[in-house]
Amino acid sequence: MNVVVFCPSLIGDTVMATPTFRALRRRFPEGRLTAVIRPNVAPVLDGLDWFDAIIPFHPKAKDPEHRARALIRRLRADRPDAAVLLPNSMRTALISRLAGIPRRVGYDRYARGWLLTDRLPPPRDARGKLVPSPIVDYYLELARALGCPGTGSRLELATTPADEAEADEALAALGVDASDGLVCLNNGGAFGPAKAWPNEHFGELARRIAEECGAAVVVLCGPAEREESRRIAELAGHPRVVSLADRRLSLGLSKAIVRRSDLMVTTDSGPRHFAAAFNTPVVSLFGPTWIQWTRTNQPNAVHLYRPVPCGPCQRPTCRMGHHDCMRKLDPDRVFEASRRLLSGRRNHRSTTKEAAWRPG
Repeated sequence: MNVVVFCPSLIGDTVMATPTFRALRRRFPEGRLTAVIRPNVAPVLDGLDWFDAIIPFHPKAKDPEHRARALIRRLRADRPDAAVLLPNSMRTALISRLAGIPRRVGYDRYARGWLLTDRLPPPRDARGKLVPSPIVDYYLELARALGCPGTGSRLELATTPADEAEADEALAALGVDASDGLVCLNNGGAFGPAKAWPNEHFGELARRIAEECGAAVVVLCGPAEREESRRIAELAGHPRVVSLADRRLSLGLSKAIVRRSDLMVTTDSGPRHFAAAFNTPVVSLFGPTWIQWTRTNQPNAVHLYRPVPCGPCQRPTCRMGHHDCMRKLDPDRVFEASRRLLSGRRNHRSTTKEAAWRPG
């Protein structure tokens, strides 16, 4: 079986698709699996061995070899037996049809059903309205359409030796002493500014974690979030709070730091799902987005939300102009949740260490 998988366009959604990738590989252990994925998202898959080939694709890429026409040409040459379309876009359905792929599995949304051979109905209520449901399960239904047995919904990621070396270098250069715990903060997100928690709140949280919990705090960021990350560290005003803003950034670096952290505090953005994949305790801050869409069933996770009359609105910017859903999410509440998870992590490590050294 030769299967091509059109991957999600966002980092977090790609992490939530890892149970689907795993299920496909277990169903076709001797088959050929190819991932079509955006170049900036592809490093999410580094260190995993489910795919035999990775095809970079972006409809507006500068490199013509990464655009639709080149992708169709390559797929025609590879002659896949089936395409699994995780994005709901018309574009991915049309490309798979033009590439001559005989079986095309996807959700019947946005009037693209006529391009699919296996049309799955999205979850809707009695009135026909789309029902928020976990994306992890939403994607897994596509794998089940190809006869994939259940392999669980656990998210899975890996780091490479290069990722770990990059993290070692960055933490050493920033003078991070993680002997009393390491906490990473993340205030980014490609979705839009509506997901962001105020920098002032994050700065206060970082200072309290450093002062009252004694942990080192690293503020993560993507290339577009350097200034926010730098500002949070400045507002914290504590030597144990540092920012990656002036480092060379990569997804591998972020993955490696999240993997070795004792706690992550984050908005509802891509790196939040790194924590679930590495079983790192996480406090997730929700505002404009539905928690139901991105549930990962992680046991050591806390979701915090400030109910407002206008939310969740699922909009990238606040249409009301006040951003109350995030601005009024109390830093004291976030700190208490963080302190509890961090304390639990330390107790677990202490118990594990004692058991490892217990005689006989």
